[in-house]
Amino acid sequence: METRTAARLLGGALALGTLAEMLFFGTPLGVNLPIAVAALLACAALARPARRRLDRADLWLGPAALLFAAFAALRTDPALLVFDVPAGIALGGAATAAIGGVPVTRRSVTGLVVLGAWLVGLVASGVARPLATLGPAVRPRIGARLAVRAAAPVLRGLAIALPLLALFALLFAAADAVFARYLGDLLSWSIDLGDLPARSAFALFAAWLAGGLLFAATRIGDEPLAAGEEAVARLLPRPRLGATEALVVLVALDLLFAAFVGLQAAYLFGGRDTLALTGLTYSAYARSGFFELTGVGFLAGGVILALETAVARRTRGHVAAAVALAGLTAIVLVSAALRLRLYQDAYGWTELRFYALAAIAWLGVGIAVTIGALVAGRTRWLLHALAVAGLAVAVAVNLVGPRSFVTGQNVARALDPSLVPPDGETGLDAYYLAGLGDDAVPVLLDALPSLPEPEREVIGIALGARLAALDADAASRSWPAWNLARERARELLSGARARLGAYR
Repeated sequence: METRTAARLLGGALALGTLAEMLFFGTPLGVNLPIAVAALLACAALARPARRRLDRADLWLGPAALLFAAFAALRTDPALLVFDVPAGIALGGAATAAIGGVPVTRRSVTGLVVLGAWLVGLVASGVARPLATLGPAVRPRIGARLAVRAAAPVLRGLAIALPLLALFALLFAAADAVFARYLGDLLSWSIDLGDLPARSAFALFAAWLAGGLLFAATRIGDEPLAAGEEAVARLLPRPRLGATEALVVLVALDLLFAAFVGLQAAYLFGGRDTLALTGLTYSAYARSGFFELTGVGFLAGGVILALETAVARRTRGHVAAAVALAGLTAIVLVSAALRLRLYQDAYGWTELRFYALAAIAWLGVGIAVTIGALVAGRTRWLLHALAVAGLAVAVAVNLVGPRSFVTGQNVARALDPSLVPPDGETGLDAYYLAGLGDDAVPVLLDALPSLPEPEREVIGIALGARLAALDADAASRSWPAWNLARERARELLSGARARLGAYR
């Protein structure tokens, strides 16, 4: 690495570390995360050598990283942030590698794994490489400025004098009370650094990590990664399965899935009597099993992908059987979606049921993508397409807002019993809704006057407690922690302070 490049990288790392301390130390997540990701990408672009070029297929990585980081400033739902924050950071790392001239989107799955491991290693190594480069160049200048030779005698004299000073000072203090008082006042000085040491350590740690990631934009080349992919391929050779064996597996699964779909057509979709056959009423039969059928969808997709990876030769029969399995799986997912809808109509919404619906939607898109890839012979890119589809579904989930949606649906059911089937459960689980956080506050506050008395009391107390918590949380009022859901809840609850005071 050139000295100038190392200095530029080290300066960028220190700038990012200082910015991270300002944005994140003692501060909740909010607008600070997209600012940090944007700063990382900007520093990577500035540190990139002029000869490097960004692959056009990777142009989406930077905007995607900023988008998922921005969701931290939109929602406070922990279930969303558990996905959004790692996704924003991972996409930011991938975008940094792409800025460094490495194709990311076009890499195979093995190549992406190797790239991820390489980036983790770079982050762990931090700024060690730039420091090692700058060391020989800086050391002579530091030595000249400090004039070590001239200062050495003084330093040796001080080393001898300090113990003697301490000894004589103690003797004088023991002999004279006035001297002892002045010496005590001198030694009792206290310097309160506050959280400066912790902040400095945080900034240096963040700078270390950022410097390692920026190194990807200055030095990374495709050659070592290609060598790593070859090494992994040698260590983990791809299993091979004969065409006949793969076809037998697919046909057997097709027969099982076809039998199940036939029963669904007769009993679930056709409404035939289930009481005599299973002892369950149709409503009880139709409202169960959606989680298991969603699992079937995941497993069936995994089997198709595994067989596509392992089969030695793709015959027309193999493709036809795989397409048939994907199509039958689609009908199974329709069954799961119908069962879930009937269950939600009867018992209301929860976050888990919302995410189950999102998973079914992603599997439905995945099936369409799988069929297209099978027919076109492009299954090498199937995982890439499924990952992009997953990100698209995640964006939709963030924009909808699970907690706000669940709260609105359940409040609507409670206020309008005609939305609940005759054998369903009416009412409102006030304790559950009261714990859904800031995203649910606007809906709950708007519906509060219309709720029945017991539920209104529970939710009113919970909203009042949330207002008190927001008033006491000074860290969340700083500008780096700005969050749309939190600030909207703070504004609405503050406006309803007098009304909420009645609930104690």
